[in-house]
Amino acid sequence: MVTVSTATPVPELSRVREHPPVPEQSPVPELVEGSSLGLARRVAASVTDPEVPVLTIEDLGILRSVDVDGDRVVVTITPTYSGCPAVDTIRDDLVLALSAAGFAQVDVRLTLAPAWTTDWMSDAGKRKLEEFGIAPPTGRAAVGGPIPVRLSVRCPRCGSLDTRELARFGSTSCKALYECRACLEPFDHFKAH
Repeated sequence: MVTVSTATPVPELSRVREHPPVPEQSPVPELVEGSSLGLARRVAASVTDPEVPVLTIEDLGILRSVDVDGDRVVVTITPTYSGCPAVDTIRDDLVLALSAAGFAQVDVRLTLAPAWTTDWMSDAGKRKLEEFGIAPPTGRAAVGGPIPVRLSVRCPRCGSLDTRELARFGSTSCKALYECRACLEPFDHFKAH
C-alpha cells in the first residue's frame, strides 16, 4: 500500500522569515547497524535525484526523515521547489527501493515548510556536482535582509573564474547556463536558493 500526503503548515504571517535549519546529513545516532530503521534510512538515502543522477536525495538535502513501525516505513521529503517535476519520480523510486528491501508499506510524505534551500546540500553533494561538470551553489541562500553580492562562478572543468551567465535557466529550472571564457565550455551552475 502506498500513501502520498502533503503536509503544508500555514506559516504565521506576523513572523519574520528565518533561515531554516540545515537538516542533519548523517544518520540519527540511535540507529543500530542492521536494524530496520537503519536499513530503511540507508535505502531511502541512496535514492538518486532523476534530474541530477550523480546526487542522492540525502546529498541534495531533501530527505527530511525516515520512520519505521513494523513493516511500515514513513519517509518525509521536501522538494527543491513547489511544483518540482522530479518529485513524482523520487516518490516512486523511494517506494520501489523500500519495497525491494522488504518493507510492505511505504508512505512518502511531502513537506513544503520550511522551504528547501541549497544550504541543505551536503559538502559531498557539492563535490559530486563539480566532478559531474555542474558548478555547485556558492554562498548561502538569501532569505531576507540585504541581497548578497553574486561573485563569479568557478568553471567546473578548468577552474577559471572568467565565466559568464548565458541564460538564467539551464537544463532544469534550479540551474543556470554559464560559459567559461577560458576553456570555452558551457556548463550548468546550480543556483543558490
